[in-house]
Amino acid sequence: MRIGELAGTAGITTRAVRHYHRIGLLPEPPRQPNGYREYSLRDAAELARIRRLTELGLSLDEVKDALADDAGKDLVEILTELDADLARQEEAIRQRRARLHQLLQQAAQSGRLPAEAPVSPELAAVFDDMARASARLPGPEPAMAAKERQLLALLETGSPGGDRGWLDAMVHSLTADPEAMRRAYAVYARLDELAEAAQDDPRVEETARAIADSVPDEAAQAMTLRNSGDAGEHGGFADAFFADFAPAQAAAMHRAIELLRERAR
Repeated sequence: MRIGELAGTAGITTRAVRHYHRIGLLPEPPRQPNGYREYSLRDAAELARIRRLTELGLSLDEVKDALADDAGKDLVEILTELDADLARQEEAIRQRRARLHQLLQQAAQSGRLPAEAPVSPELAAVFDDMARASARLPGPEPAMAAKERQLLALLETGSPGGDRGWLDAMVHSLTADPEAMRRAYAVYARLDELAEAAQDDPRVEETARAIADSVPDEAAQAMTLRNSGDAGEHGGFADAFFADFAPAQAAAMHRAIELLRERAR
């Protein structure tokens, strides 16, 4: 049979057959005097087997190993690894669907998702509390509150299941204490007031102490342990973090970190 007939028998394209020839996956039969390749039934059976293996999820390199001489044991090993990999993919899909279900439930309950979504249900609850606190304000929400949400979402993404004890403590403190959110918004307002202030403005120290006082002890301790021995306040992320503040705001944040470290000693 010719290459088109062979490809049609296996349900693939002639281009795929030629590719298999080039990479040594399917032996290329000698050409006949008329210049055409003539394929046998055995070639068709081998090509069909290649298709079945690729449909199972094997790569072409794995198929090539599986089809090598005396490869029965290798094929079993490859298929066992493939089965384990598919099981991991199934679990990952299950977790993703569960997360999507949570997000859809949040949207159904509140009528919307936070602008920073998707975030964890715990952080989404904090953002909902922030939205309610903002709605009670006599004026617009402090710009620092929106920045705080962005930062919390970023930090949660950067430590999904890793060292996030301090973040969990912060989230817990904001949801467990009814006055915590009020104090947080008072701090946001103080920081907003420093947007045009000089670095030696007396309000810098006052704001730094207000920031430090708003951080619970367990979060302060976890932050200190996390930063000990690493870049601390220096490095790419930290530099970008402080660069996002006005000078007086950055000074207040630096001073607040000093106060938190002193408290955690």
